[in-house]
Amino acid sequence: MILREFLYVDTDKVRAMLAQLEGGVAEESRETERKERRTTVGPRVAGQYFQGAGSETYTNKSLGDALFPMLEDSLESESLLRDISEEVSDPQQWSSGELKRGLPPGSLVRITAMGSLFDTRYAASAFSAFGSVVMGLNDLGLIPAINPASQGKAKQGQQGRTSKQRMTDGPVALEDSIPDFPDIGGADGKTLRAFVRVSKGVFAPGLHVNLTPVEGVLISSRLQEGRQYLDSESDILFARYGTERQEWTVVGSVGSYGTEETSLPHMEFHNADGAVNRAKFADSLNAQMRNLGRLGFIDLPQQPGFSLIPFAVYRSIPRSGAGAIVELGQ
Repeated sequence: MILREFLYVDTDKVRAMLAQLEGGVAEESRETERKERRTTVGPRVAGQYFQGAGSETYTNKSLGDALFPMLEDSLESESLLRDISEEVSDPQQWSSGELKRGLPPGSLVRITAMGSLFDTRYAASAFSAFGSVVMGLNDLGLIPAINPASQGKAKQGQQGRTSKQRMTDGPVALEDSIPDFPDIGGADGKTLRAFVRVSKGVFAPGLHVNLTPVEGVLISSRLQEGRQYLDSESDILFARYGTERQEWTVVGSVGSYGTEETSLPHMEFHNADGAVNRAKFADSLNAQMRNLGRLGFIDLPQQPGFSLIPFAVYRSIPRSGAGAIVELGQ
């Protein structure tokens, strides 16, 4: 039996795809067993009297948690799901372009590789907690005193920045929770706020699973909130799984590849009569965004990597007292 510890399951997508393969989805399994014993009293010729005793056993099993393994088995039996764990760990496959040629967007794949979790919201929360600790230790006199004049100046800068941020980023920006504090161990409030601003562009706020099978290549998966098993707050997930690289398995479809375009796109979207060509306008803006993604400035795949639309994310756990690896599930 294969057991999995799921981090994420997109149950709606799993049900929809399994229904296409199987012609429907079984949500539960019922099993009934009846046992009966009869005893005959009296002569066999006439008027016999029967005494009986019986029992009935009824079992009802929910198949909700078994849907993804059922889908995985069905996809493999139909040769629709391909495990590319070995291919993505080979640098030659990336440099030669074999992976992109052999796996067009929409291909269903399973990848087991080293990776880590990332969420800009958690980074902002962690930096805010660090700033709070620094200010608290200063108030307790456990670290060198902060210059009151510089602290007041920093607060004024923070207030002015907050007002400006509210006009551009909404009522509350993630970095606004990080207080001002002087340089402690090579980091101060201004630097940490700058890191959060950058991360908001590089990784859109939300939970990402970033697989890095070889150096310099990123396979990214954005996990949609509200799906089964992904029901915990960001800080709880990071408290459970940490930020270190570990082995994750992602099953899903290839979303898109990083662009190979290196030149800046032309913003030409007018017809000969001067009217705006809507198709050209959309293509021009998309080309601009692809270029920003190539540079790593926005949350798009970066060449030669690609994005994965995840159906499920799980990990394997070593069996206690043995060298073998088993998959442990909920």
